[in-house]
Amino acid sequence: MTASRLIPVILSGGSGSRLWPLSRSLRPKQFLGVTEDASLFQLTLQRLQGITADAMRPIVVANHEHRFLVGEQCREAGVEPLSILLEPVARNTAPAIAVAALAALATGADPVLLVLPSDHTFANVPAFHHAVRVGLKAAEGGALVTFGIVPTHAETGYGYVKASMALDANAAVPVQQFVEKPDLATAQAYLKDSSYTWNSGMFMFKASVFLEELGKANPAMLQACLGAWNNAQKDLEFVRLDQEAFASSPSDSVDYAVMEKTSKAVVVPLDAGWNDVGAWSAVWQVLPQDAQGNATRGDVLLEGTKNSYVHADSRLVALIGVEDLVVVETSDAVLVAHKDKAQDVKKVVDRLKAQKRPEVDQHREVFRPWGSYDSVDSGGRFQVKRIKVKPGAKLSLQMHHHRAEHWVVVSGTALVRLGDESKLVTENESVYIPVGVKHALENPGKVALHLIEVQSGSYLGEDDIVRFEDLYGRI
Repeated sequence: MTASRLIPVILSGGSGSRLWPLSRSLRPKQFLGVTEDASLFQLTLQRLQGITADAMRPIVVANHEHRFLVGEQCREAGVEPLSILLEPVARNTAPAIAVAALAALATGADPVLLVLPSDHTFANVPAFHHAVRVGLKAAEGGALVTFGIVPTHAETGYGYVKASMALDANAAVPVQQFVEKPDLATAQAYLKDSSYTWNSGMFMFKASVFLEELGKANPAMLQACLGAWNNAQKDLEFVRLDQEAFASSPSDSVDYAVMEKTSKAVVVPLDAGWNDVGAWSAVWQVLPQDAQGNATRGDVLLEGTKNSYVHADSRLVALIGVEDLVVVETSDAVLVAHKDKAQDVKKVVDRLKAQKRPEVDQHREVFRPWGSYDSVDSGGRFQVKRIKVKPGAKLSLQMHHHRAEHWVVVSGTALVRLGDESKLVTENESVYIPVGVKHALENPGKVALHLIEVQSGSYLGEDDIVRFEDLYGRI
């Protein structure tokens, strides 16, 4: 048993609704290039490089709907996780960490877990690494470590951690109390008191110590998580937690479930240019700004504009004579908001949910484990899609009861199975898929396959798919 081995635990189950319309429930902010071309999740993976000499591969806890996103983005980042645990339902951070701790103990060691949300940014990665090494010493000694962000301003949107004595960048200090989000006057008082830090949502502790403290504070949660882990099923590269057991767990954050109740909590101060990218105004703060205080991404033209953030996803966006705005354009939605009201984007998302609008869940381009499809046009009895299939990828063997399809290959080579026959279809060639015929599409080549699909029929919904074979277990 090597107690000092370190296993990062990356929590990636959030919805990121305050970064709508870029963030959607099926492709939330942590899997998007919000601040750089790499996603926030991939930046978290990159940040682990060189963190300690004996760090093991990470454990990722993810929503089962995001499993292929996690797998693909890990491959792109060149990281093979120790395990990818799939939550069948959302139960907040405490159960997620508990199942990760059980997975860590299954390695045969009692490692220290470094628990990290997947949507944070750091301007100073070496300072982050230093804080982790300070926390590691305390965690090896049996403490439950939280990382407190050294405040830069009076913030009312975060909880605070009060240390029992003056903070030291090279030491872990006992926690006196966790404090709820304050009003402005209280936050201003906290800013002047160096014993207060922002609660970052990052933690460090030995797997066994966390589970022991969870068992004392919330035995029902621990039992539910034990059931979910013991009855988990392996699925490709993923571990599916038992749905009934996990759903029976109380839903609670690690702060409420454990950290506020334990006598072993300590805090390590962290001053590393941290940002939780919780709203578009936070994205504006993170990105470089021009002389007028504007930050932009994409094809943007500004004239007489100040202190604004503009994100252009699919077309040119121009602003003239305005200031303090957030403008975010995607192929199917545009957000315009005052920068001071950026937190209220969630209210719009809640209204869209109530109206059952598809813009809550997915973009016009929908990603699948084999590639993606983009709905280009549609009418009463037709729909046109642009389909991209990754090299070596294959769609399921399937049929449709209500629609026929016509495929035109734009680039690459398609291997098409139609009934009992298979044939290669190359650029500028096409194939017709009649209603009710089994068919499959595969990219046998080394470059991406692009094709245009024209669907026609009485019903064109995605639920008119009967699968017979599928590499990705979706039957």
